[in-house]
Amino acid sequence: MEDRLSELPCGWVWAKLGEISDIGAGNPAPQGEEYFDNGSFPFVRVQDMGNLRDDVYLKDTNDHINSKAIINMKLFPKGSVLFTKSGMSILLNQRAILARDMYVVSHIGVSLPLGGIPSEWVFYWLKTIDFKNITHATTLPSLQLSKVHEIPIPISPLPEQHCIVAKIEELFTRLDAGVEALNKIKAQLKRYRQAVLKYAFEGKLTKEWREAHKGEIEPASALLERIKEQRKKEAKGKFKELPPFNTSELPELPEGWEWTRIGEVMEVVRGASPRPKGDPRYFGGNIPWIMISDISKEKGKYISKTKDTVTEAGKARSRYLKAGTLILSNSGTVCVPKILAVNGCIHDGFVAFPDLSDNLDILYCYHYFDYIRPKIIQENKQGVTQVNLNTDIVMNIEIRLPSHLEQQKIVEEIESRLSIADNMEKVAEQSLKQSERLRQSILKRAFEGKLVPQDPTDEPAEKLLERIKEEKAKREAENRSERKHRNKKLKQMELI
Repeated sequence: MEDRLSELPCGWVWAKLGEISDIGAGNPAPQGEEYFDNGSFPFVRVQDMGNLRDDVYLKDTNDHINSKAIINMKLFPKGSVLFTKSGMSILLNQRAILARDMYVVSHIGVSLPLGGIPSEWVFYWLKTIDFKNITHATTLPSLQLSKVHEIPIPISPLPEQHCIVAKIEELFTRLDAGVEALNKIKAQLKRYRQAVLKYAFEGKLTKEWREAHKGEIEPASALLERIKEQRKKEAKGKFKELPPFNTSELPELPEGWEWTRIGEVMEVVRGASPRPKGDPRYFGGNIPWIMISDISKEKGKYISKTKDTVTEAGKARSRYLKAGTLILSNSGTVCVPKILAVNGCIHDGFVAFPDLSDNLDILYCYHYFDYIRPKIIQENKQGVTQVNLNTDIVMNIEIRLPSHLEQQKIVEEIESRLSIADNMEKVAEQSLKQSERLRQSILKRAFEGKLVPQDPTDEPAEKLLERIKEEKAKREAENRSERKHRNKKLKQMELI
């Protein structure tokens, strides 16, 4: 083993995780509410580890089991180091230390350090190990405990372990404070963006501009009529006027603005998906195929890259749109506006607004959908969380309409402010990534013996490792003897 490992400082030694700790797995989860009714014993599940985020110690759990459930269960002591050993969560490399005695589910593995080795020493070392590299590659990843046993771990003299752990925690505490501040900045920027959009579409960002250009601005009522006339002309008799709607309960608008609806000023069409999905007749061509999943892959206003493509036959069975078309997701991650930067076909999880009038600024419409997204989601929930929009719902969404000139001015004001916020968020994101790299750098230096000074009078780790091995061997011999005695007693009872 040591031939493949890096050289350690004087007094340190490489060991296997299974040599310096007891390794095992949790208990099968009780099946049935009867085992959870009035439960008082914490029962650790994988999601409890995920909820910890950057915390180290697991203090409580979502689920608690009762005395009926624990009859044949193993209780894991305070200080046990947890890691996930089955399912996709293995790839997240989640770790935790029990802050008190708890029962643990079988999807979680446990390492209990021996010989006085701090639990934090094992915890932080395991934070440097990517379990993906030792996971059994199947549809559902699994981790064999035999492989965990073989994980190499550096062991320093015991007093030095405590000093290193204390230094790691001191540095991580500072990092955590910085990360918390950065996350607060991100939250404030999110609120700032919403405030910018709110003031923009209330007319507050352009109030002074409106006053300065009073008498020069076309009223939105005239603009609305011109848009309708243009749409009627282009529709060649197929334009369908929406019935009148009540605006008395809608917020008051600035002078010269009008309330209207999406269907009155924009054509609304739905995407279409060739069936069956994946059929080579329709998929795998050279025409971009815009899926719902593509909206999260590019930040900002535009979609320029797509994972999938369709053929000419697929195009004929889909909705083909030109670059520069505004689209809106109507399923999955709902009501996300995007502008196409490529010609392509859209999935049926989108609605689109093709041939937008020259009198409507596309960025004004984009930012307006971004602004009213929370309201649309709230008003169109079906059940607890599911939201699904259709063309009728989208056509009846109210939109605030100022003059074309003011639309452009509003976009200018929004973009100016949001670009500053975007730059600040980039800096915050870069700092967060840097803090994670620094965290890994601290752990690397810690386990190379470069974080704290060494004390040459400390007992070498080799002696500690020898003691742990002797204690484990003695305990295993006692356990074998006890099992042998118990089996002998059972045979005697059978003879009787």
